Amino acid sequence: MNINLKVWRQRNQNSEGRFEEYKVQASPDMSFLEMFDVLNEQLIEDGKDPVAFDHDCREGICGMCSMVINGRPHGPKQGVTTCQLHMRSFSEGDTIVVEPWRANAFPVIKDLSVNRGAFDRIIASGGYVSVNTGNAVDANSILIPKEVADEAFEAATCIGCGACVSACKNASAMLFVGAKVTQLSMLPQGQPERQARVVAMVNQMDAEGFGACTNTGACAAECPKQIPLSVIANLNREYYKAKLNGK
Repeated sequence: MNINLKVWRQRNQNSEGRFEEYKVQASPDMSFLEMFDVLNEQLIEDGKDPVAFDHDCREGICGMCSMVINGRPHGPKQGVTTCQLHMRSFSEGDTIVVEPWRANAFPVIKDLSVNRGAFDRIIASGGYVSVNTGNAVDANSILIPKEVADEAFEAATCIGCGACVSACKNASAMLFVGAKVTQLSMLPQGQPERQARVVAMVNQMDAEGFGACTNTGACAAECPKQIPLSVIANLNREYYKAKLNGK
């Protein structure tokens, strides 16, 4: 199948970007990233600079494959990452517009690659359990109700790709932070640092320059792991409780 591409090219954060047009012949069974591999092989053979883009596992696990495809983070399919999107989702002769995540907190490194270190700094501010729990205990020795375990697991599926930020008109990171806070606040291991954690992570989120949440729901609609909006409600509850307790 013949595909027309309009790809964002930008040398670095401080340079002006532009769209460049390319033509690629791809198999319908190729993933979107494999199609970009073909494009880069063409560019290299022509003595041109290949398109920089992020990728790692190519299995929908790592969250690296950050592309806005025809205006939607990760493309037109719900519940998949860019690496899980296949060319059969498009038609012969389609024009596909590909851009990087658009957010001040995610500065462009080059082309489609952005710096998502802001997420790492939010996690480093408190998104972990640091108490000494001693040796590992039997999995069944700490009883957790199934509904609680299910909610914690659902939040834990967040891969930190940043699609929520890219989809939000305010570039808010509330879905990401809400997922991480919810995951730990639901489980016994996360209780000792529960209130200090949420305050530290929200403060870091604000310091990184992410926008506020106005509940449009775009983040959950575009999340490849379908994290629900309920984690944002839980984040707000956790934050208000912590502040009322003087944290």
